[in-house]
Amino acid sequence: MPGDGDPIGEIIEVHGPVAVIRCQQLPPLRRAVYTRLDGDTCIFEVHRHISPNELQAVTLHGTQGLWRGMPVFDSGSPLHIPVSEQCLGRLLNIFGEPLDGGPPIKTTEYRNIHRSPSPLNELTGQGELLATGIKVIDLLCPFMRGGKAGLFGGAGVGKTVLIMEFMRAIAQLQRGVSMFSGIGERIREAHELWHDMKDAGVMDQALLVFGQMNESPGVRFRVSLSALAYAEYFRDSLHRDVLLVMDNVFRFVQAGSEVSSLLGRMPATVGYQPTLGSEVAELEDRITSSLQGAITSVQAVYVPADDMSDPAVSAILSHLDTTVVLSRNQAAKGIYPAVDPLLSGNKVIDRHSVGNLHYQVAEAVRSHLARYKELEDIIAMLGVEELSAADQLIVARARKLQRYLTQPFVVTAAHTGIAGVSVDLKNAIQDCDAILAGHYDGHSEEDFYMKGSLAEAGIKR
Repeated sequence: MPGDGDPIGEIIEVHGPVAVIRCQQLPPLRRAVYTRLDGDTCIFEVHRHISPNELQAVTLHGTQGLWRGMPVFDSGSPLHIPVSEQCLGRLLNIFGEPLDGGPPIKTTEYRNIHRSPSPLNELTGQGELLATGIKVIDLLCPFMRGGKAGLFGGAGVGKTVLIMEFMRAIAQLQRGVSMFSGIGERIREAHELWHDMKDAGVMDQALLVFGQMNESPGVRFRVSLSALAYAEYFRDSLHRDVLLVMDNVFRFVQAGSEVSSLLGRMPATVGYQPTLGSEVAELEDRITSSLQGAITSVQAVYVPADDMSDPAVSAILSHLDTTVVLSRNQAAKGIYPAVDPLLSGNKVIDRHSVGNLHYQVAEAVRSHLARYKELEDIIAMLGVEELSAADQLIVARARKLQRYLTQPFVVTAAHTGIAGVSVDLKNAIQDCDAILAGHYDGHSEEDFYMKGSLAEAGIKR
């Protein structure tokens, strides 16, 4: 913060993380203002003007120890963070301060966390397919360079594990920069991710920014913008392709709802804030690609009560290109990753973007799995023997495909005892095409469970 100078006002009320400040001249919305408490700086963000001389600000620190009459100073700008190539390999908080015990970031360059989206004439469309080495993703709901993908699922279906495998795959296969934004993360999850990425040898091309669960809702509400400012710096100044991972975007919405309630706004649908749509759009519309580089986003989204029609889920879903839905039913069957192949997909996938063979095989796989789902009730009541010969063949192949699309992950190898594998998309397409053609009809279903490509697993036609 700059030198204090003269105070612009004083605190007159404190309600949880919200302070009411009386000023002679109101600073603009989103301005960072601060006060000094026992030698430390306590930063607020201006959220609302409530009278010609009073404003409401949300603290980005704790409020313990604040008192009426404390002088408040103007920082002169919105919250800004230090940016430098030295940020790579670090674990930082919303202010760009180290959480890993390392030295502070030394730089003279700063970026505001609030920025307008890039102009339309500077943007580029989606690029080529971005391979992750995960069979079910690359085949049925592939990521595109510069696209936005969402991982939707309730509690405990594997969103964070899948996110960690993505980051490892992108760092090792694509050689890009991984930018992780932990929104309301548990300290255990943050600690595990940090050590897992160091053990995998990919931390030197990654940056982790955390706003933890025990911090102010203002921090959880703005930490994603802080991470996005770093991603824009890597894209614009270093001309790097960036994988921006956010876990969990639903907690961003929750923090916005908390802030909205504390500011006294009337809640809207299902208790969410009336500004839900604009807040999500403000975040999503900055995740873009330009001539300098691409930002590819992967966002974990918690689904309350497994209800995909929840207003928060619907608001996020409308901005995404790729949807990966994790199903509790799949997890209950031991199918991991627990991706529902019928609910997951990519809005922009067609024969021109992925090729004719890939498109045909993906549609045939979905067709077989859809027919199997239709017949499951009949099979449960009467047995598979009562089906026609054609349907029995479809069911047998669909069950093989279902098990083939399982895969052990590198990041879970220490817990499962199964070595993780990465599968080239070309091999996955060939294997699924061969299963659909009946070349593996003589094999049992278990031969395909938790394997990589069939050739590497030693399964012959």
